[in-house]
Amino acid sequence: MAIATNGNANGAAVKLTRRDFASDQEVRWCPGCGDYSILAQTQRVMPELNMPREKIVFVSGIGCSSRFPYYMNTYGFHTIHGRAPAIATGLKVSRPDLMVFVITGDGDALSIGGNHLMHVLRRNVDLNIVMFNNRIYGLTKGQYSPTSERGKNVKSAPMGAPDHPVNPLSLALGAEGTFVARTIDTNTRHLVATLERAAAHQGTSFVEVFQNCNIYNDGAFMHLTAKDVADDRTLVLEHGEPMIFGKDHNKGIRLNGIEPEVVTIGENGITEDDILVHDETRASSNMAYILSRLDYPEFPVPIGVLRATDKPTYDGTVQEQMEAAVARHGEGDLDALFNHGDTWVVEDE
Repeated sequence: MAIATNGNANGAAVKLTRRDFASDQEVRWCPGCGDYSILAQTQRVMPELNMPREKIVFVSGIGCSSRFPYYMNTYGFHTIHGRAPAIATGLKVSRPDLMVFVITGDGDALSIGGNHLMHVLRRNVDLNIVMFNNRIYGLTKGQYSPTSERGKNVKSAPMGAPDHPVNPLSLALGAEGTFVARTIDTNTRHLVATLERAAAHQGTSFVEVFQNCNIYNDGAFMHLTAKDVADDRTLVLEHGEPMIFGKDHNKGIRLNGIEPEVVTIGENGITEDDILVHDETRASSNMAYILSRLDYPEFPVPIGVLRATDKPTYDGTVQEQMEAAVARHGEGDLDALFNHGDTWVVEDE
């Protein structure tokens, strides 16, 4: 893949590195926070995207994750709670030449920002949305969030959270997202690969990142990520490959009618041919939706790209309409518009 370059004072191309994308701001997250990993891997991906820094913009809302634009040596907006997708949409429509990332958290995106998230996915704006999911409100000191488990005992719910949690991937698929994926902060190789895939997608890419908040929800995903259990409790999705998992690489997912089930290859006549083959490009999101509902302990938790399909983008369609309007009516004249029709002047007495 081509390496992004910027010109030096003499006009010569200069290869950009991860360090070029790190700003001079002190990173102010709690020591040990999973956000550090996501930041580091994002900075690592940036030089591979073949985009100069002045063409990249990070837009965030409110929350721990939303400090992100300060730490990227690109353009950025730290906006308001839940509204980052709306602001990013306006930016992308007005400047289609930019690569725009939306950085958000489970509270910012799925509570106050849920409506904006749904519509940016439905519209298929060419944005890259990275949602940090730590299943807690960290910045406001540990209240339960839309993704917190039902019954979770926290300061805002001393008798246990009464809500049923939101499933971010199911919501994104229900809103007809064209690129829906999940990765984990501690699996850096997988995180990098997923971010690269998301950035290359034309349309809205939605990436959920399981991220540890070691202060208010430490170990939220340890039952999936610990080295001694990860192979048995996560399912790494790869396009065109059978859905096989496990330390011995002998477990798989198949459909029993319309219901998924875990089977063991070599038992009861089960062979690899019985295992579902992942197809992320299917126009229908039915299988992707089934995968989004798989959860521990009954199933391994899928990570990877659940769905990656193509359809016209909102910003691309708007640009086509503007070009058609100019071709039909000519360039607009704002002064003429203001002075068209009945006008009047209010005189000072």
